Amino acid sequence: MILPDTDSLRTRAEAALAACGARDDHPNPEGALTARTPITGGVLCRLTPTTSTQVSDAVADAHDAFLRWRTVPAPQRGALVRRLGELLTEHKSDLAALVTLEAGKITSEALGEVQEMIDVCEFAVGLSRQLYGRTMPSERAGHRLMETWHPLGVVAVISAFNFPVAVWSWNTALALVCGDTVVWKPSELTPLTAIACDALLRRAAEDVGAPAGVHRLVLGAGPVGEQLVDDPRVALVSATGSVRMGRAVGLRVAQRLGRCLLELGGNNAAVVAPSADLDLAVRGIVFSAAGTAGQRCTSLRRLIVHSSVADETIERVASAFRQLRVGNPLEADTLVGPLIRERSWEAMTAALDKARADGGTLVCGGERVESGGGHYVSPALVRMPAQTAVVREETFAPILYVLTYETLDEAIALHNDVPQGLSSSIFTTDQREAERFLAADGSDCGIANVNIGTSGAEIGGAFGGEKETGGGRESGSDAWKAYMRRATNTVNYSDQLPLAQGVKFGR
Repeated sequence: MILPDTDSLRTRAEAALAACGARDDHPNPEGALTARTPITGGVLCRLTPTTSTQVSDAVADAHDAFLRWRTVPAPQRGALVRRLGELLTEHKSDLAALVTLEAGKITSEALGEVQEMIDVCEFAVGLSRQLYGRTMPSERAGHRLMETWHPLGVVAVISAFNFPVAVWSWNTALALVCGDTVVWKPSELTPLTAIACDALLRRAAEDVGAPAGVHRLVLGAGPVGEQLVDDPRVALVSATGSVRMGRAVGLRVAQRLGRCLLELGGNNAAVVAPSADLDLAVRGIVFSAAGTAGQRCTSLRRLIVHSSVADETIERVASAFRQLRVGNPLEADTLVGPLIRERSWEAMTAALDKARADGGTLVCGGERVESGGGHYVSPALVRMPAQTAVVREETFAPILYVLTYETLDEAIALHNDVPQGLSSSIFTTDQREAERFLAADGSDCGIANVNIGTSGAEIGGAFGGEKETGGGRESGSDAWKAYMRRATNTVNYSDQLPLAQGVKFGR
């Protein structure tokens, strides 16, 4: 494998940032916050983290802007998001380049992530004219009973490295049309993509005359996020990351009676039934398991296959795995890029050691691919005798464990017997099996698919999961309600004052 030198990657990053109009407001030659590229492991730039005082000032700016932004009619707020979508379209290749350079995604996946941002902006613009309340029948004559939705306040978005821009856009596009303002703390592993997005949104705000403080960016590690979590001026904390992080965030936000929206771990499984179209299934399995080097929250980690088709399915998936080109994500024929950092490689090798100790058989993969830089691995396929502790854990790397089953009830029980509940799928041509998997006693995940993989969700549906995944919902459907507050209104247009439930008070 031949990799580009870090200097050339740094030049690409600088050019993409400049094209987006990003200013280098955070230079720091001492390197308190170091942006590295997983392609080579080299340094792209060194940045100064946001100080505690600056974080507080950012929240204050966002709160002041909220007091004005909430009174702007929602369709006019949609104009800001429309302009952001136009700028994202104009700079799609620039942002995708930064995603590849910072997160290691292959070019097609990076372009797809930016397209997802554009799509959610289009969705949010339409939503700005559909923030519907409802009218309900009152039990009292001459009264109207209704509910209305109002802007919530400052929304803190804490995002992860694996989708460095898309998840921000899910939250920010919806929050802005709902009348909220946003303070964003991106992953400390991907600050440059955040700086570029912030520059584009600032430009959009200037173009449409929106308050400058509708969006603020803060950079840094844990303490920066903790300060946002604890700030009572932050009405909603939307956090994406590990279950450990989510537990801490949920507890701290609850202690101040704030709101949180959590998108946490996933341990996603696909069931392969005897009737499955294996050509279709293998394609869906391979992309879900190996895409983004297994570093998606929706990555396929468990394959539950009927015993009658297990050997053929394993053979075909293994053959596909062996043909995947692992390497430089900037090259067009690469399908699997690098792990984000050495810690991910260490977690992968530790999980494979545990799986073998539990009686698992490594069918293929799991090796380090020598590159002279970065952490490149071949996707691993492991046949397991049972769903052991390591299988029930989420390892953020390309490991696919294979289990077998005899009855659909057994498959569903295996599927649900993990703490996480994000995404799931079944491959079958039997409608009864498909419907059972989607039923109340089927998959217990927030996302349940038939004849597609576990990853690659569309923005039109609400995204999120159950159990340790956190229970939050982002993006489409009615996820907008998380960013607003509901008010129940009663209007008395009569000249009487009847009390509810027929209560009599006084003479």
